[in-house]
Order: sequence, then C-alpha cells, then structure tokens
Amino acid sequence: MTKIGFIGVGNMGGPMALNLATAGHDVCAFDLVQASLDAVVGDGVRAAGSNADAVKGADVVITMLPAGGHVDAVYANDVLPNVSSEVLLMDCSTIDMATSKAVHEAAAEKGCLMVDAPVSGGVKKAVDGSLTMMVGGSDEAFAAAKPYLDVMGANIFNCGDAGAGQAVKMCNNMMLGIQMASTAEAFVLGEKLGIDPEKMFEVINVSSGQCWSLSSYCPVPGLVPSAPSNNNFEGGFGTTLMLKDMNLALEAAKAVNGSAKVAEMATSIYQDYLEEGSGGKDFSGIIELIRKG
Repeated sequence: MTKIGFIGVGNMGGPMALNLATAGHDVCAFDLVQASLDAVVGDGVRAAGSNADAVKGADVVITMLPAGGHVDAVYANDVLPNVSSEVLLMDCSTIDMATSKAVHEAAAEKGCLMVDAPVSGGVKKAVDGSLTMMVGGSDEAFAAAKPYLDVMGANIFNCGDAGAGQAVKMCNNMMLGIQMASTAEAFVLGEKLGIDPEKMFEVINVSSGQCWSLSSYCPVPGLVPSAPSNNNFEGGFGTTLMLKDMNLALEAAKAVNGSAKVAEMATSIYQDYLEEGSGGKDFSGIIELIRKG
C-alpha cells in the first residue's frame, strides 16, 4: 500500500483519487472546494486540512489543478517544502509547457522524480479508470509512475522529456476544439437543409467525417446517451476550460512560429459562447451559439 497525497479532487481528480483508493492505496486528499472534497471522503479517501497536510508523509503526490499558476504556487508553497527527495511527483493538470518545465526543474533540485501526465477522456473515463494519459519526464520517472497511471488510465504513453505530455495534450485538445466546432456547424447546416439529425449521425459516423466529437460527444441531444447535450450541456468539460486549452495551443504555436489559423477561428467561437454567459456549460454547447447565427 502506497501513501498518496492527492491535491485537486474535482470532476476529474475525484474519480482518479477514488480509483487509487479502490486499488488499495492510502489516499489523503485536499481541495479548496469543500463539496469536491466531501464527495470523495468516505470511499477510502481521507481528507486533509490543507495542501501541505495532504502531502506530508506521502510516498507519491498527485496534483490535478485548473491552470499553470495554481500548479506553480502549490508546488512552490505546499508540495516541495513538505516532501522528501524520495517522493514521486505527478502533475495531471493541463497547463502551459513553460510552467510544467519550471516545476520539473524545481522538483529535480529537490531530488524528486517527476512526470507531467495530463489526461484525456472526460469524466466518464476518469470514473472508469480508462483515461488516456500523456506523460513527460525521464524514463526513470515514467517507470516509477506507471503502476499508478495504470490504475487511473487504460492508455498510457511515454511522450518524451519534461513537458512533453503537456505538448501532446495541447495538440490533442486543439484538434478536439476544432472538431467540435466543425461538428456543430455541420449539424446546424444539415438542419437548415432539412436533414434529420439522426440520419446525419448514422451516415457520418461511418464516413470520412467521423470523429470523437461526433461518435462519443455529439452536440445534438438524443444521439449519444452519455453526451452532455442530453443534459442541457451541464456537466462535462466546461467552455471555460476548453477556451483555456485552445489559448494554450495558440500561445505555443506563437512561441515556435507555428500555424494555427483554424484553431484561432475555433477559439473565437468559444470566446463568443463564453461572453454570452455560457462559460460553465459544456463546450459542445457552442452549437446553441451557431444556431443563432
């Protein structure tokens, strides 16, 4: 049994922590949102009173936080001052590469092995323990992290050195954001042309336009039972988070003089949807905005 300190047990981190506890590990968690912490305590997860309390005495520390600023602050102020060099550090947040690399460097100065391991798959796969996890770090750190990653995910990839997991996740979510925008536009166009959405789904799902945004997360209700579109776009992956990830991709592209023109256009749609007051809704809800023209 490994002692795991888990910081950030929201929609994604909560199920991940629970799966680790179910696997027999001693998980001590903390979250600034009391309701999120309450949701995991009692199912094998213990509650800590602070970030620092969660990591004291831990063998492994896992973080799942909203943005780079949170990761930087939590590691600088709460994690690294309260762990030994024997502790394995795993950041599963989706953040910018610069911050990720800086935290890796600080961990190395402490003598700790560390991986960045952002995830893909959404809440359902977090619950199922079948996430895709994109890992950056040394081969030694990857080998040390693998047993815990295997509990939380089904597809574990060693993407390269520090920050490489963030780079792959960034590219993945840029594609996802673009594909959802194109999927929503296609369905709205089909509706205006008088095509039954169910027939659209049936045909495209076995044709060259098939993609995850269609087959697993369709923005039209009634076609994919587990999609947030069936729940008025509540829950799922918030537009605010998608916009954050799209902007991370645009910033990365700018830093290396890469082209991201299509991503820029998709990002503007998510920005408009956010400004409409829908930042808390699932990102597939942009179909509502597109229907309005």
